[in-house]
Amino acid sequence: MFASLQGRSAIVTGGSKGIGRGIAQTFANAGVDVLITGRNQTDLDETVSALAGTPGRVSALRADVTSPEDARQVVDAAVERHGGLDIVCANAGIFPSGRLEDLTPDDIDQVLAVNFKGTVYIVQAALAALTASGHGRVVITSSITGPITGYPGWSHYGASKAAQLGFLRTAAMELAPKKITVNAVLPGNIVTEGLDEMGPDYLNQMASAVPAGRLGSVADIGNAALFFATDEAAYITGQSLVVDGGQILPESHMAIAEL
Repeated sequence: MFASLQGRSAIVTGGSKGIGRGIAQTFANAGVDVLITGRNQTDLDETVSALAGTPGRVSALRADVTSPEDARQVVDAAVERHGGLDIVCANAGIFPSGRLEDLTPDDIDQVLAVNFKGTVYIVQAALAALTASGHGRVVITSSITGPITGYPGWSHYGASKAAQLGFLRTAAMELAPKKITVNAVLPGNIVTEGLDEMGPDYLNQMASAVPAGRLGSVADIGNAALFFATDEAAYITGQSLVVDGGQILPESHMAIAEL
């Protein structure tokens, strides 16, 4: 039995859709007051409305994670609305596709700015509030792509996700004396709005490569993030948890066929 997180305060960047929305809903269902961020006000408003019935309060603030000033404003808003800040879920990310030979400096800079720098900026901005909490938690949404696997067209994306893990290991050491843990969730193939649009044949083909026989849900990632935020996970820091239904395990397609 885990201790209740009722009344804790959390920020979820990129929380208006996809995995971020799933994390926000999981935390709000656990009684956590959640401030979500995103760049599209319509998406933010729709998510706040959809999560209005959860035990935790959900509110939104339009912000750009590539801006250190926006990051400070997000933290200030969470402290003002919730009376403090206990949990930061650095989830905002983009995954544009581009072959190595076609990548421009702007392509690379954009992905690193959102996925890597955005993670660093929100954690930096939250340090004082997380320290004051006495049980601060940072949960980073990384990916299996980059740290463990590769996929054509995502060399810049994979690099940004691997960079997040390099950051978390030293950040976890520096912040441990402040009783702040820093951990990451590495999703495999998760069903989100974008994948739904690809159609059932595409989704079934993707699921066939997963030993669990299905794609993950945003709740699967939300539950992993929630675990890292618990008091019971206080002695876990600098770690990464793969949530992929066993996707990275088979050595070949033939291994799946043998199941």
